[in-house]
Amino acid sequence: GSQLPIGELAAATSATPLQVVSVNNPAVDSAIDENAAETIPGRALPPAPGQLPGKVRTKSGIKVPNFSDFRKKLIIIIAAGVLLIGFLVWALFFAPRATVQITARTSDSSVNNNVTLGDNLKTDLVANTLKTATQQTKKTASVEFEATGTKDVGEKATGQVVFRNCESETAQTIPSGTVLTANSITYVTQAAATVPAASGSFLSGCNPGISAATPISASAIGTESNVSNGTQFSVAGHTNSAGQYLRAVASTDVAGGSKRQAKVVSATDIQKATEQLKVQDIEAVKKELRTKLGKDVVVVDQSYKASDSGPVSTPALDQEVAAGVKPKLTSEVTYSLSGVDKNELNDYLDAHFAKQLEGIKDQRTYDNGADKVTFTNVNGIETGFTASIVATAQIGPKIEDSTIKESSKGKRYGEIQSSLEAIQGVDSVDVKFWPFWVNTAPNDVKKINVEFRLHESK
Repeated sequence: GSQLPIGELAAATSATPLQVVSVNNPAVDSAIDENAAETIPGRALPPAPGQLPGKVRTKSGIKVPNFSDFRKKLIIIIAAGVLLIGFLVWALFFAPRATVQITARTSDSSVNNNVTLGDNLKTDLVANTLKTATQQTKKTASVEFEATGTKDVGEKATGQVVFRNCESETAQTIPSGTVLTANSITYVTQAAATVPAASGSFLSGCNPGISAATPISASAIGTESNVSNGTQFSVAGHTNSAGQYLRAVASTDVAGGSKRQAKVVSATDIQKATEQLKVQDIEAVKKELRTKLGKDVVVVDQSYKASDSGPVSTPALDQEVAAGVKPKLTSEVTYSLSGVDKNELNDYLDAHFAKQLEGIKDQRTYDNGADKVTFTNVNGIETGFTASIVATAQIGPKIEDSTIKESSKGKRYGEIQSSLEAIQGVDSVDVKFWPFWVNTAPNDVKKINVEFRLHESK
């Protein structure tokens, strides 16, 4: 190339390096071409004007693995294996459960005892006492009622009198409250009066001592007590005879007496209204008290009591009721309700039936009847109540839970069923396994549950 002119070198730039030197020997030229194809890769030519570059070619071959992805997959596989092993351990050793359901023939046994119930008592079978719980609520209640009483109402006649003393030669004192009578109607002095002594002869002529004016009032209402000025009144405790007397004389008209019939509040009206107060919203009150007692208490419905603190009537007893107005009775009423806690009830009934089964070794109480207990003939006493407790228990063959569990562990359905149905008093046996793949009772008795179903004998 160094032997060629510069112009010829420039013209040869478009040829490949192996094409620069050409030899006239065809064999040599062919060998050069083959060697170039093996050792020197072809060069990419620039794109022609207006064309996009071609895609870069990559060599094919073995890829280098991504270690991060490999590590994640390895962790997932290990975790899945641990979970699978844990599940298998749980499923085979911890999960299995068995429930043995036994249907036993039972017979009824009833209790009907007279008991005393009270908040301050202890539950005792021998003493036949039951401890109760009582809840109270206070409510101010009022009720309107119709007044049915009638009575005469009105005003008493009033006026003034002077006392004339021809009875004694000494001064007389007429105390307040002294009764005067005129025309068979009585009056009462409203103040004390002093009557001067009389002078002169009682037979020939008396100069009476005259008191100052003294107020009086009729004893009763009515117009018949109205009298005019100058009316004479006899004085209680003083006799009148010819020429010798002590009397009162009206110094003014005694007037203002009146009488009419009016509607008033009677004692019967108040009593009826009081009974209405006690029964107002009785169901709502009972519901509130039951809620206060709680779900674990057997309510004695007949223990419900309502007591008032003294009802107040407006208008009051024997007072007139205005036209168009209804009297109202207002009172604070205390409501109470008692019940027996289920634990106390179970203690009493268990003790009763245990005593009943004394000496009978092959029988036991399956249900003491506490869920359906009733109280009858409830009567209130100072310490609480007396009542009859009525309950029906279910008595059947004595089969201990621990014995059943011990005999069932490690056995299949048929083995458990046949061994238990051979017991006298057992009607049928069913066994429930859990989970679904379990078909043998666990060897751990804590994982075996026993349920009794009662079949009452007819």
